[in-house]
This record gives sequence, C-alpha cells and structure tokens, in this order.
Amino acid sequence: MNLVDIYRLMRNTHTQAQSIVDKIPEPLLVLDNQLRVESVSRSFYDTFQVSEDDTLGRPIFDLGDGQWNIPDLRHLLEQVITRSTAVVDYEVVHEFANLGWRTMLISAHRLYQPDRSSQRMLLSIVDATPSRQREAEADMLVGELRHRVKNLLAIVQAMARQTVAEDRSGVEYRDDFLGRFKALVTAHDLAFGEPGQIGLRTLIEQTVEPYAAGKERLIVEPGPAITLAQVQIVPLSLILHELATNAVKHGALSVPEGQVRILWDVSNDSAPKLALRWQECGGPLVTLPATAGFGSRLIDFVATRELGGRVELEYLPSGLSVEIVVPMP
Repeated sequence: MNLVDIYRLMRNTHTQAQSIVDKIPEPLLVLDNQLRVESVSRSFYDTFQVSEDDTLGRPIFDLGDGQWNIPDLRHLLEQVITRSTAVVDYEVVHEFANLGWRTMLISAHRLYQPDRSSQRMLLSIVDATPSRQREAEADMLVGELRHRVKNLLAIVQAMARQTVAEDRSGVEYRDDFLGRFKALVTAHDLAFGEPGQIGLRTLIEQTVEPYAAGKERLIVEPGPAITLAQVQIVPLSLILHELATNAVKHGALSVPEGQVRILWDVSNDSAPKLALRWQECGGPLVTLPATAGFGSRLIDFVATRELGGRVELEYLPSGLSVEIVVPMP
C-alpha cells in the first residue's frame, strides 16, 4: 500500500482509514491546496508532542516554532501543488521543540480526488537522525582505520631504520626487529581485542612499549593503582597509541636524546576524575600547527565523545604536553 492508496482509504472510509494510518510509525500529514493541515496521523502528534488544536487547520509553516517555515521547502511544496511534481526525502535540519536537533526527511506527493475538484498533498516525515549519526560514525571509523594503517606502516618503517644493523649478523638484526614488531602487534591487540579488566599502568606499558628502545626513553611514573572500566580500555589505548606514534614520527622519540614521561593522578572530590599526562622533552623544536591534523582531532573525539572528558594539548618549545581528564566510573 502506497501513500496514494492510504489517502484514498482516508477519503472513502475515514474512521477505518484513520485507525490504519495511526499504526504507521512515520508521521503523516494531509495538506489542502493552501498548505493547511487537513488530517494528521497519531505518530505526528506523538513525535512532535503537539495537540490537534495546535495542528489541524493551520498552515504547515506556522506549526510549532516555525520549524517548517524554510524558504526552499516552501518553494518545493508550492511546486508540488501547482506543477504536479513530487518532493522526495528533502532534508530539514532543525532544533525542534522537545526533541533537540534532528535531521528530518520530508516527502510530498500531490493527490487528486476522483472528480479532480480539489488538490491535496500527502506529506510524510522520517527522522533520519540515527542513520545520519551512524553514517558520521562510520566515516570516522573509516578515516581512523586509514589513518592507523598509514601510521602503522610508518612505525614499522621507523622500527626497521632504528634497529641497529652495523656489526650484527642478519639473524641478530632479524630477531631484534621481530621482537619490537611483536610488541607493536601486542599493543594493537590490546587496543582492538576483546576488552576486559586491566589496570591503567598495564595498559600504558603494553601500549607504549613498542615505541621506545629502552625504559630511559619512555618513562612511566609511579601512580595510584587504577582498574579501568571496560569501556575505557580501547579509547585510552587509541589515545596513547596516537601520542606515541606522533612522538616517534615527529616528536621526542624521533631523536636519540628525546624523552617522554607519562604520569597520572585521581581527584578525590565527589565525582573523581583521572588526569593522565603525557610530557615530551629533548625532541625537535615544537611549534603550534596551523591546522589540527587527523591525529589531534581523533584524540579530541575519543576523549570527549568516547570517554566523556576533555583533552588539552600544549605545544611548548620544550616539547608537546598533553593532559587527558576523564571521569572515573
């Protein structure tokens, strides 16, 4: 049954048709040739939390707080009536009363009565907000995957260059390189494997181990014992991996004299928060980048959206300093 069939039912057997239409989950409106609301489905009232008195007999552009009074939409709906065309999935992004920001897809079809004495329009509304959010998250994941693969190849190349080859046999070089490569794989397994109970210090050490040859290059300071919640493991692994990757490629770990220190603390107030700090020194001169790269945006996205916290990056001349503050469960 299409929209035209539904409308015919509503005209011929209104009471029965209205009960059928009220079962349809998407909001439906019937507009007259002046674009006034003539009939409404129950889902429209439920979705937009309005009453019949606020809806029936009123122009669609006057409904609510005027959220439908959009010049482009008005032009399109007027074309439907006058030119017998159709509007399919016209996107309206608006902050609706009682709903917040939503992306609505509007479809409109011109309808005729059998005697062609008047013209009406059937309007359907679909809330596309969840699907748009899933698309945005999928785009972020694809971009993150592409970025991670690129960084992974760069790290493997850097490990191959930094593994000493002079005065060593091929077997010694191979064993040294494969040892570091295995540590890198372990860190990736930790970030993307099955989540479970793990301490913060263990997470830090296993994640950053592949990125520094020797504990004097990357120092994990003593800190309070913290058992991470399951939902915190992968996001924190991603942040640490991104910071370590950047340090190897551009920061303190890209030169022999560079050093990274990792330390953390937990506040003792009513809503305890974990403050994790990443401090670099001894590396190349640091300057504020002109634009935020994908890595910086990824760290901010993960810290705020996934962990519900915040992140502060300071590009000090002595080295990058990062503080991630996230609420503890």
